[in-house]
Amino acid sequence: MARRLARPRDDRWIAGVCSGLARRFGIGSGTMRLIFVVSCLLPGPQFLIYLILWALLPNE
Repeated sequence: MARRLARPRDDRWIAGVCSGLARRFGIGSGTMRLIFVVSCLLPGPQFLIYLILWALLPNE
């Protein structure tokens, strides 16, 4: 059963968005953070999407 998408209280660095996404998709939070940092090197609205998720995702 898939976990609900939410920002965890315990494994946060900045806002918990990467940690919440990692839990949702079943990968490590460090891996998700690395994917996010690498994706920021590519053109696109990654940082804006992060801010939107920070505002919209509920806390656990």
